[in-house]
Amino acid sequence: MHTESSNEASQSGLDTSTWIVIPLYNEASVIGGVVSELRGHFANIVCVDDGSTDGSAHAAAAAGARVISHPLNLGQGAALQTAISYAVAQPGCEHIITFDADGQHRIIDALQMLERARTEKLDIVFGSRFLDDRTNPGILKRIVLKTAVGVTNVTTGLKLTDAHNGLRVLSLEAASRLTLQQDRMAHATEIVLQLGRTGLPWGESPVEVLYTDYSKAKGQSLLNSINILFDLVVN
Repeated sequence: MHTESSNEASQSGLDTSTWIVIPLYNEASVIGGVVSELRGHFANIVCVDDGSTDGSAHAAAAAGARVISHPLNLGQGAALQTAISYAVAQPGCEHIITFDADGQHRIIDALQMLERARTEKLDIVFGSRFLDDRTNPGILKRIVLKTAVGVTNVTTGLKLTDAHNGLRVLSLEAASRLTLQQDRMAHATEIVLQLGRTGLPWGESPVEVLYTDYSKAKGQSLLNSINILFDLVVN
């Protein structure tokens, strides 16, 4: 488990005031690479292993992340809330970046969003794959995500272009306001709802989501689309 001191991290040029939070479930083959790449820029990374059965927790810890484990699979929303609550309680935390475990997010996008939050004094920066044409989610997922955006915007009063993107930058103030109750995919709408109610300044930035051979092999694109539709209907 990562034990590098804040002083050592600061001297090495790593960002010590930002915490990367990652919900983790059965991503043992990729999480090590994700954490290692993040560790090139950020000193503080916490993964919440949500009842994985494939050694994900060990791989994340070996790569330099702090790992908190749920004994049972509680869902991505629950894992994200645990991670955010942990990060918010850490001394010196100023920003939190939510990041996916499967390698679909780009660190360069996270860095640009963080810089925008700092320079423009934004408490919330949402990542959007629909502000430029770099991302090709496929026809089905695009339709589902656009539907989700419409429902979320009506529900929350915000005007986003991408409501179910896991890459977000939050100030300590914004992150402290989150108390997620939805465990499944509906937590993404719940996050937007709760953040919108804060009245804190926010923005949206273009990001690229990488639909890799790995994620396609796991069927994540189609499965997540179905999960989003289900949760929108049920909730």
